[in-house]
Order: sequence, then C-alpha cells, then structure tokens
Amino acid sequence: MNYIRFSHTYNGDKLSAELERVLQQDWPLHFNAKDFNGDWRSISLRSATGNSQDIYAQANVVYKDTPVLEMMPYVREILDTWQCEKEAVRLLSLAPGSEIKPHKDMGCGYADGNFRIHIPIITNPAVNFTVEDATLHLQAGECWYMDFGLTHSIVNHGNTARIHLIMDCIRNEWTDRLFAAHGFDLSEKAPSYDAATKARMIEELEKLDTDIARNLIASLKAES
Repeated sequence: MNYIRFSHTYNGDKLSAELERVLQQDWPLHFNAKDFNGDWRSISLRSATGNSQDIYAQANVVYKDTPVLEMMPYVREILDTWQCEKEAVRLLSLAPGSEIKPHKDMGCGYADGNFRIHIPIITNPAVNFTVEDATLHLQAGECWYMDFGLTHSIVNHGNTARIHLIMDCIRNEWTDRLFAAHGFDLSEKAPSYDAATKARMIEELEKLDTDIARNLIASLKAES
C-alpha cells in the first residue's frame, strides 16, 4: 500500500486560524535545494534543538517542542492523539509555481519502522501530489500517510501556497492497529540488500542531511 487516507479529519478552520499567527514568523528555505524549483520553506514545531528555525534533522537525539508549537494549541491536541513517538514536526510551505522534483526518501516507509503524516492546512485544486503512478489531491484537514521511499513529487500550479503540517513518527503497536484498520498489510517487510548494494546506499544516504537517512545508515551498518 503506497498511501493511506485515514478516515478521520481535522478542523480546517482551527488549523488555518492558528497558522495565521505563525505566518508572521521567519520560515527558512528548505535545505535540500537540489530537490526543488521555486520557493519551499519550513518552520519547526518540534526540532532537535527546540528552535523553531532549526529545520535540520538529527539522528539519535530527543526532539523538543518549539515556541511555534506553543502558538498552535489545536495542533498540539492533534499530536497528542497520535499515541507514538514523534520526531521532527514541521510546517512546510510550497509557493505558487513551485515544484518538489521527483525523488525518493530511502527508509521512509512504514515497513522501515518510521512514517510521515501529512495534514494539509492550506491547499488548492491545482496542487498535484504524485506517488509512483498515482496523482493525489489532498484536501484541507485530511490526514494522509505516503510511502516516501517510493518516487514522489509535488507541483503547485495554483495561485496560493500549499502549507502542510508534517509529522515524522515512530511505528509501534498503536500505529500498527491504526494502519491495519485502514488495510495496510503488516506482514510487509523492509527489503534486504547484499553488501555491495548496502555500501552504495550508505554512500548516497550520507549525502543527505535528514534524520531518516541517518537512522537508515545505522540500520544498514548494524545488519553488516
């Protein structure tokens, strides 16, 4: 299963109202400059340092709430309903006419033990979110999982920014029950690789600056 639209939705009006205050803050450009054209910005609600402008991922750290999360009590309620460990939590804004190029985030699938949740806050009908061969149109307040270990891309052809709440979470028994209830096959296993393939994967992952990449490197080395 490449993606799930969960059955529950969140209050789009509350999310938008809280976002208005946060839009006055400084949103740094996303650090993966090679992966996008246009303007792609982020601000952290949970980061490795507790700083809202710290959008960099770190491995083997305890993530901390930032001042931006204090500005968004409804978002905190949403986070609390997810009974699992949360790592990075961010708001990501893709400006009109901007594109996140097709790419893969290796190790970022549920079978790998971690997963990413998208909750749109501001969007428009001309935002195309593609995962493999499926083009998705995520609506404000909906809640989605996508396997970002697969090829994915986003293009904003609209006239407004696309802003999502994004949570990086760690799999546990509670999330297993949730995913199974939405049709996910829990018997799916993360793929295994030979030594040469692992070495090439580690080399490529080391070029990235994400917690997921570093965690996957550690897992690959542990299997050696």
